[in-house]
Amino acid sequence: MVQLLSTEGTLTTGDAAAEYLPFIEALTDEQLQQFHRDMVITRRFDVEATNLQRQGQLALWPPSHGQEAAQVGSARAARAQDHLFPSYREHSIAMIRGLDIIEIVRVMRGVTNGGWDPLANGNFHLYTLVLGSQSLHATGYAMGMTLDGTTGTGHPDTDEAVMVYFGDGATSQGDVSEALVFAASFQTPEVFFLQNNQWAISVPVSVQSRVPLYLRSEGFGVPGIQIDGNDVLASYAVTRKNLEEARAGGGPRMIEALTYRIGAHTTSDDPSKYRLDDEVSSWIARDPIDRYEKYLRNRGESEAFFSAVATEAEDFAADLRRRTLELVVPSTDLIFDNVYSEPHPVMDAQKSWLADYEASFGGDS
Repeated sequence: MVQLLSTEGTLTTGDAAAEYLPFIEALTDEQLQQFHRDMVITRRFDVEATNLQRQGQLALWPPSHGQEAAQVGSARAARAQDHLFPSYREHSIAMIRGLDIIEIVRVMRGVTNGGWDPLANGNFHLYTLVLGSQSLHATGYAMGMTLDGTTGTGHPDTDEAVMVYFGDGATSQGDVSEALVFAASFQTPEVFFLQNNQWAISVPVSVQSRVPLYLRSEGFGVPGIQIDGNDVLASYAVTRKNLEEARAGGGPRMIEALTYRIGAHTTSDDPSKYRLDDEVSSWIARDPIDRYEKYLRNRGESEAFFSAVATEAEDFAADLRRRTLELVVPSTDLIFDNVYSEPHPVMDAQKSWLADYEASFGGDS
């Protein structure tokens, strides 16, 4: 397992870390600060969204508490031209790629049936609630890059790659295996980023797989590597290296980030029914934000910086709450208007029927 940052917040210098340390040494102070800012704001956003769901303002919420380092490090390692395919709890990655986070709230509030335009939002693709299906979408997109000649040209500033995120539970889905088959066969410019948060809802990873999950990809001919997913520097450096190799024509690879889902699978779940408190406590002690804060303090980061980030996170959460409560129920016209690219008489007839039906109840429609 690759780990660059110890739990005490010091850089490790073992053999497994040596080849990745140059990526960390190349980071500026501003970039190192940004990692902390990303993680803190995401967690505060996550807490606020969970509260909103508990108060009846969202239909559902998938918490990301505990997985911030895996997400932030990998997302910051990607280039602007890369395409990122999430599952449904990659909130850090959405923000980093420039998505207005209210778009995720709209999905979870049920006021949109779609999401956002990936090309207008940092090539960040739609949240995917069907487990593992995004791996096929990503692999098909990566195959298209190869056919279009936008990758492996020897120009790293413009060459493109794909990164797809999924969890340990998704590795038990046929979709992920099929994606690995096609990725290996067509040598796609792709990184499979597995966030192993130890639980597929109520099923532990020990039941899902008898071997470390990163070894599964090697059976398909896709190199795999395991990292400490609570180490934002390891996530950044290993992802940076693997994306560069994928863009250069080196084919697909998989990264397994060992982390932990501190909260529930979603707000419809009660993890106390299947997890022991001692297990959760042991992972809380390995909190990725606390670990990275120790590292920054060891480097001499000021108290003013941490205070400013905390204030920024509180302002972000307050703004999110205000904007969520201002969301309105969309018109039923949206159900019909986007079925076809041009007006269609059948859609017009159905829209008219629904309007008449709702009007038959009296009062406001």
